[in-house]
Parts: sequence; structure tokens; C-alpha cells
Amino acid sequence: AVALPTLTAAAGPPPESWAREWPETDFSQSLVSFEEILSGGPPKDGIPSIDAPRFVPVAEGRARHADREAVMSLEIDGDARAYPLSILIWHEIVNDVVGGEPVAVTYCPLCNSGVVFSREAAGETTTFGTTGKLRHSDLVMYDRATESWWQQFEGRAIVGERAGATLERLPHRLESVADFAERHPEGRILAPPE
Repeated sequence: AVALPTLTAAAGPPPESWAREWPETDFSQSLVSFEEILSGGPPKDGIPSIDAPRFVPVAEGRARHADREAVMSLEIDGDARAYPLSILIWHEIVNDVVGGEPVAVTYCPLCNSGVVFSREAAGETTTFGTTGKLRHSDLVMYDRATESWWQQFEGRAIVGERAGATLERLPHRLESVADFAERHPEGRILAPPE
């Protein structure tokens, strides 16, 4: 088994700009050195998550997307949905409810990692947004309940009140629009936000 880092006092205070931009984040709790977290360019929520996703039937979605286009797909209790990477590349996070389960569909275009998580953190359902920060070229997202920062690839809170907590990963596929449509003819495909 791999030992996970324990909570430590991060190397000194966070940059002043972080404290101003993130007044609700508890920077006294961290699993990583602040030096490992770099700006990706955009500010907090500068890459906007999709919080009210719209979907279209498979037939309509296939008219919008090439058959070979990649999607992240998810099926829970008969509710099948596909999330085109061409949309995720611009939004990185979709906060959704699939088959009654609150989920976060996440995609980091820099490291090409797509992971789906339950949105329940520490017994509370929350939504996620983008910090505009990266760690090891991977998306650092935050939960809107505590503004703790989470490493997307690991699904683990690395800074803040929830540091050390992990999210439950949910099974999903990376497949083509055509393969999704064949498996789920009654499924739905994410439409671009209006």
C-alpha cells in the first residue's frame, strides 16, 4: 500500500493573491507544498464549470458530433449520458445528477485525464469549480461548500478544511459517439451551454 501524505503546515503562508482571491479557503491545512501549485492562467472559475447541463437525444447529438468524436460516458440506474470532450475541454467540470446520483464529470485537457466522481464530500453534497491552478500539470478544482482544493486525477483534497478527504470514483467509459449511441440508443448527449 502507498502511504498518503499527512496534513502538514505548508511551507510558509500562501501567496498574498491566493489569500485575497480565496478568503474562505483554510490554507493552514495542506498535504502539499504551495510551491507545487502553479497558476494555469485563468482566475477562479475563469474556466466555467457547467452547473445546469442540458442534454439532447442521441439522434440529435449525433447530428452535432462526428461518429468518431470522443465522449466520456456514464450510466447509472438506466440513465445513460455522454459528455463530448469537445465541450469538456472548455469547461473541465460538469456538475450533474445521473440516475439520482450527484456526480462531477471532470476532464483535464493538459494531462488528458477524465474522471467521474460522486459529489458527496465528507457526507455533504457539493458542486465543484475550477481554481485556475495546476499541480503536476493537472487540474486543481475546489468544492463550493468549503473552498477546499482537490487534485482532479487523485480525487483528493490537498488544501483546505477537507484536506486528506477523497471522493468516490464512479465507473465510466471513454468511447466514440457512435459506440455510445449503439449501446444506449435512448441515451442523451451533453449540449453546449447557451
